Amino acid sequence: METTLAICAGVGLSAACGFRVFVPLLMLSIGTLSGHLHLSPEFQWIGSYPALVTFALATILEITAYYIPWLDHILDTITTPAAVIAGILVTVSVVHDMSPFMKWVLALIAGGGSAGLVQLSTVGLRSFSLGSTGGVANPVVATAELGGSILTSLIAVIAPILVVVALIVFALFFWKKCSSRQTTVPLSVGRQ
Repeated sequence: METTLAICAGVGLSAACGFRVFVPLLMLSIGTLSGHLHLSPEFQWIGSYPALVTFALATILEITAYYIPWLDHILDTITTPAAVIAGILVTVSVVHDMSPFMKWVLALIAGGGSAGLVQLSTVGLRSFSLGSTGGVANPVVATAELGGSILTSLIAVIAPILVVVALIVFALFFWKKCSSRQTTVPLSVGRQ
C-alpha cells in the first residue's frame, strides 16, 4: 500500500509541475522535511535545507515572472520541457520500493506524461487568453495556474489517491474535448 501511495503522490506532484515547475519541488522538499514524504536514497538532497531555500527562491522568481505579460509567453516555451523533466524527477524521487527499471519507466510515462498533459493544457489556455483578450487576462490565468499548482501539490502530499482520481477525470475530459474537435472537409459539389 505504501508503494501505491508513493506512486500516487509522485504522479500528483508531477501533474502540479505542469502548472508551475518549482511549486511541487518546494512542496516535495517541505513534505520530506515534515515527514509526510519519504525519498529514495539517491534523492535525499531534495529534503535538505539548502534545497528548500533554493526551491523557495526559484518558486518566487517563477511566480513573479508569470505576471510579466511578455515574459510569461517566453516562459511557456522554456517550462514545457522543464515541467516534463521535473515531473519525471518528482515521481522517481518518491518511489523507492520498486526495481530501478520499473521506477524509471513509471516516472517517464506517468510522471512525465501527467506533467506534459497539464503543461500543454495551460499553454493552450494561455494562447487562448492572448488571442481573445490580447494578454489582458493573462494575470488571471497565471493566478489560476498558481492556485492549481498549490492545490494539486497539497492534495498529492496529504491525500495522494484523490489527486490521481482527479487526474484521470481531467485526462478523460481532455481526450473527449480533443476527439470532439474532429475536422471535416466539405466536399465540393459544384462544377467549375
